[in-house]
Amino acid sequence: MATENSTSAGNTVAVLGPGGTGGLLAALLARAGHRVLCLAQDSTADALRRRGITVRSPQFGEFTASVEADTELREPVAACLVAVKHTALEAALTRVPPAALGDALLVPLLNGVEHPAALRARYRPDRVAPAVIRVESTRTAPGVIEHGSPFTEIDLAGDGVPRARLEALAAALTAAGPTARVAGDETAALWAKMAFLAPFALLTTRYGLPLGEVRTRHREELQALVAETAAVSRACGAGADPDEALARYDAFPPAAKSSMQRDAEAGRPLELDAIGGALLRAAGRHGVPAPVTARLVREIQAAGH
Repeated sequence: MATENSTSAGNTVAVLGPGGTGGLLAALLARAGHRVLCLAQDSTADALRRRGITVRSPQFGEFTASVEADTELREPVAACLVAVKHTALEAALTRVPPAALGDALLVPLLNGVEHPAALRARYRPDRVAPAVIRVESTRTAPGVIEHGSPFTEIDLAGDGVPRARLEALAAALTAAGPTARVAGDETAALWAKMAFLAPFALLTTRYGLPLGEVRTRHREELQALVAETAAVSRACGAGADPDEALARYDAFPPAAKSSMQRDAEAGRPLELDAIGGALLRAAGRHGVPAPVTARLVREIQAAGH
């Protein structure tokens, strides 16, 4: 991917879902000189065309970047970053017709482990490049992004995707600010995120508490859940270290909330099936007991979320 301004597909990145994560990456790429095309509903696209994207970030500073916006992909791009949530994925994908995407990389930054297969059934399988992002970033209004974490880390993967294409995108992202790398194994990358996210999301959502309180008041449940997710991860062919996971939770800022907890607080649909449901389905396929996960999923559902 070129870094100079250009109207060529090689320098253009589409972002489907310019919310907390997508909006942050769109603004950073635009600031670095890439042509960025945000794909969103009419009102959001109009706001982005008029005002651009403003980012407030301890890592990247405060800035506003100009982006282009449309309701649908209508031209060639080098890559399309998919930054919507699972609950909105099916509707959002209508904005990216397979014929328009063509040879471009499709890079889903979604939670969970089941979406790559669904996307490969719809788009070129050797251009679907699942990625994992570690960041805390929130859209407070169309085109206004509050980035709270002191890090933005991306692991790109994609079994069968040309390595050179992944390396080029990782280089472009890293030059724009995030730390991006190409992971060698797609399954390992996705499950590394899942094994950390599932306990964090389920427990903070179930109890309505930030991570600092969860890891002290509900320590035994956290340990049990970490053990379950690690066992499922290993059964799926990815390594997992429960002690390392617990150390990461203990090192996290105590006020940290999961995105699922934030969705519950705001009355938005939850990614419960993509996270808890997917974990239980994988456990079932491999005969791994997951009673704590099953109970927490039931209790969150019973709470009406």
